[in-house]
Amino acid sequence: MKPFLLLACRPEDAAGDDEYRAFLEYGGLHERDLHRVRMEAGPVPELDLDRYSGVFLGGSPFNSSDPEERKSAVQRRVEAELGAVLDRLVQLDFPFLGACYGIGSLGRHQGAVVDRTFGEPIGAVEVTVSAAGREDPLLRGLPASFPAFVGHKEAVRQLPAHAVVLASSAACPVQMFRVRQNLYATQFHPELDVEGILTRIDVYRHAGYFPPEEADALKESLRPLEVEVPKRILSAFVARYGR
Repeated sequence: MKPFLLLACRPEDAAGDDEYRAFLEYGGLHERDLHRVRMEAGPVPELDLDRYSGVFLGGSPFNSSDPEERKSAVQRRVEAELGAVLDRLVQLDFPFLGACYGIGSLGRHQGAVVDRTFGEPIGAVEVTVSAAGREDPLLRGLPASFPAFVGHKEAVRQLPAHAVVLASSAACPVQMFRVRQNLYATQFHPELDVEGILTRIDVYRHAGYFPPEEADALKESLRPLEVEVPKRILSAFVARYGR
């Protein structure tokens, strides 16, 4: 099987390494099967897409909808390079799955309105699969609704007409969408487990996702949760596109 590519843009090693671990574990992949490029660490190398089965885009503390003057030079570089990669992926209808930051990135690239209207605090929400989602290969056979971990300041408010909504939640109307046949994005984290969300609470304690003094109580509230269904989307993506 050709490896998959993980485009990562978390400057914090603890969060970035845990994200890589989760994509490996829940994608059923060995390290040789998942190449990671840390976009925040330096320019993205020339990518030979013929070498890969598909591309993942992980989460990030970046917010694509922030005003340009508030973005760091690193974020502006990452977004420009990511835009060029998405140009190629969309043109080729190349297998792509973006998580959280990925939904804003693919959404903006495709003309969606991305802003802070439908942000959700860190925690688990009930995600409901749409009629189109029930027919989609990545969601077929999943429950009609399932819990998933979220935590985001921005979200897609309006999709372009050519995008297909696959799932939503009460507070966020676009939890998952598809463009063309093979490009997907989720607002929730299909790779995230309890260990991972506890790590991110520690790492992003002062990043504005929640009051810092509430971090320990938030962690205690999440420890008992079992959030398993979203991982099946990740494994379904690997099963469908691994070649």
